[in-house]
Amino acid sequence: MTEYQFVQLQVVNRVGWLNYNKPPINAFHWQMVDEVHRGLKQHMADREVRVIVLGSALEKFFSAGADIASFKNIGEAGMRDWVNMVHDVARTLRHSRKPLLAAINGTAVGGGLEMTLHCDLRFAATNARMGQPEIAINFIPPIGATQALARLIGRPRAIRLLYDGTLLSAQEAHEIGLVDTLVAPDELRAEVQAYGETLASKPPEALAAIRQSITLGGGMSFDGGLAMEADFVVSLAETANFNEGVSAFLEKRAPQWKD
Repeated sequence: MTEYQFVQLQVVNRVGWLNYNKPPINAFHWQMVDEVHRGLKQHMADREVRVIVLGSALEKFFSAGADIASFKNIGEAGMRDWVNMVHDVARTLRHSRKPLLAAINGTAVGGGLEMTLHCDLRFAATNARMGQPEIAINFIPPIGATQALARLIGRPRAIRLLYDGTLLSAQEAHEIGLVDTLVAPDELRAEVQAYGETLASKPPEALAAIRQSITLGGGMSFDGGLAMEADFVVSLAETANFNEGVSAFLEKRAPQWKD
């Protein structure tokens, strides 16, 4: 798609891939962040896309994080603009009604990895390396990692990861829950695509309700989360797909879901 210079968008069997594509190392600058945000919104608005995957078009790099040159003499006002921009990306990811997956290969650090923290599941190549090394430049991850990491792997592991700033092997990342599934490098995209197609075959309203109840409800009080769950349960009962699901179950046949 010619409107994107630094990301690649493709849709395969209702799975929408957004691949970082800024050789040689996928270092993010202002335009690339903007393109990622626009690409995400395009996939979210596309009725043909049922599942979204964050990936990389480069073999050895998922992302090297921010292009540090973008921060030279940025100043307080400029950094506020940067933070506002990347926080908008984080909010878009967390509020998605469509399942979000990540296919992490090669080196994955900084902002590119941060975005995957807002995905539902992270698949990583067994030779991947990942971490948040921002402390090395007297900085912290600005795309919500301080909030998402603690929710994902717990406070002690999150704070240790950010304090140390070191890179983890894929195996180490898996052991602490930073990634969910390890895959041989040459099988990563096929594995994620296959799982994405499995999700794409499920009813979209229920997927959205599950995702938002857990992702957004998880930041609420327990009673607040219960209230959100109750609203989704009631709204699902009014859908054609709920009626189809009940009928298919009683008639012992496969359901035919509607978009």
